Amino acid sequence: MAALQLEKQRGRYAALAIAAVVIVVGVPLWWKTTETYRAWLPFSEISELDTLQLQLSVDVEVVFSRGTLTPEQQKKVPLSHVNEKEHNIDAKTGLRYKYETRYRTATVMEEDALNQQTAAEADLSLHMLSESSCGSVVVYVIPESSTLLPEDVKVYVGQRRTALLRSPPFKSSWSLKEVLSSLDVKVEQVVSTMSFSHQDVVAALSDRVRLTKVTKESMADSMRAIKSSPGYEITFSLLNPDPKSHSLHWDIEGAVQSYIQPLLNKLAPIANFSVDSQILYYAVLGVNPRFDNSVSAYTLSADSLSHVINPVEARLGSNAASSNPVLNFLLYVPDAHHSPLFIKDHSKREVPSNAFHSPRWGGIMVYNVNEMYGPEAKRPVDININMAKVMGVFLAQLRLMLGVQHSNPPPGFVLQSPGSTGLADWELDRLLWSRSVENIATASTTITSLAQLLDQIGNIVINDNIAQQVSSAVTSLQYAVAELEAGNLAFALQYSREAILASEKAFFDPSLLHLLYFPDDQKFAIYIPLFLPMCVPIVLSLLKIVSEAKQRRAAKQAKKD
Repeated sequence: MAALQLEKQRGRYAALAIAAVVIVVGVPLWWKTTETYRAWLPFSEISELDTLQLQLSVDVEVVFSRGTLTPEQQKKVPLSHVNEKEHNIDAKTGLRYKYETRYRTATVMEEDALNQQTAAEADLSLHMLSESSCGSVVVYVIPESSTLLPEDVKVYVGQRRTALLRSPPFKSSWSLKEVLSSLDVKVEQVVSTMSFSHQDVVAALSDRVRLTKVTKESMADSMRAIKSSPGYEITFSLLNPDPKSHSLHWDIEGAVQSYIQPLLNKLAPIANFSVDSQILYYAVLGVNPRFDNSVSAYTLSADSLSHVINPVEARLGSNAASSNPVLNFLLYVPDAHHSPLFIKDHSKREVPSNAFHSPRWGGIMVYNVNEMYGPEAKRPVDININMAKVMGVFLAQLRLMLGVQHSNPPPGFVLQSPGSTGLADWELDRLLWSRSVENIATASTTITSLAQLLDQIGNIVINDNIAQQVSSAVTSLQYAVAELEAGNLAFALQYSREAILASEKAFFDPSLLHLLYFPDDQKFAIYIPLFLPMCVPIVLSLLKIVSEAKQRRAAKQAKKD
């Protein structure tokens, strides 16, 4: 009897020991070895980015030349004036524009520069005296009687960041406050033309703002331009569908250096560019042009242009070594049986450039050569392509693709041609404003979406590399917003580029694929067959021990009674 009791006691101790080992050692060890590693993320700072309040600060300098103010008014000119405007786009997005205007009179050297024969010469002379900072605007107020501008021109915007403003007619009885108030309207129009407009900024926020908040013109410009990217691939292709009739020669290398490279050099702060070219033989448009008897030529209607790109794109190939967006510019020389070939718009009128563009893809130009040789010419005919004519069209299309928006100045404004660089300094500033705001909006949306994804999927792994990229993106976003507020446009663009690169690198990390992680019900289906056979004997033994303990306690209580 004693041996039996000893054996039962040994069995109870063994069951308790096994249960203790499982609970104290096994369960914590299993929990630790199967837990999901989640590096720390700045969720509080990310939640603040969900509500985006941007302030864009512009430095404006108004310079009064001789004859625009009386001596008494010159003494009372204020040093500076700050004007702020606020716009609440939606519940989570707000904009504030801060214009800090400084007033002064022109120096002797600036007066000499303003005495040039033409406005273009004056603009160049003023630029040689001092170079304005990126994002700033300088307005020179010249007398109403000045011959520097034609009589019907009120404002001249040069190639740099300088504008010439003809002084509006002032009454001699006006105070300085009234004079400045009448000037503020024109100065505001100049600043809106040379820096940014409200609609341009709202269009740049298209990732966060509903389309109803944006005008059709601004949205069309935004949709036409290719999305912001750290780099772009530009490909020029010559399509020769009839090499038996035409032997085409184009100096694409020299043309790129003369017409395209100056523009790309000026756009270097925005992105990196690589340019290549190719010649495709027997490449056709894929659309049969129709012969128009009224003009004795073949035509492509505006409705058929949408069917041109896909067949041609299949022949272009792709650059598998780069993930950057590609802009395609195609020069198509029609075959002898379909020449001449003209493009017609929706009004059935011939397009002067004989070219068209597709938003965020590129452009195609039709180059007719039938007038360059007679019917008795020996085939194939050697033809040298006029690259100045071709590059003029491609340069205009490239500006549109990269987001250089065509500004519609108010009446009385004259905008000087950008010249050989293909881009004026103030046009570059407009692009920098839009790109900075677009990068901030895109990066903030990407980071907040990533934070919501990681919050919803609790067992997703967050490794140190992802945490580093997220923290870097958040820090760069904060810096970009601060630099915009301070008016440092170049630094704002740099930080916004870093933010969008880090945010997209974290969001598209392969370890964050949702399919790599199982839902909880599937985990239970895996763990139950493993742990149930082991747990049943332990649980039954513990229940038996508890039952025997209750019986012994009841027996002892009965003996006492």
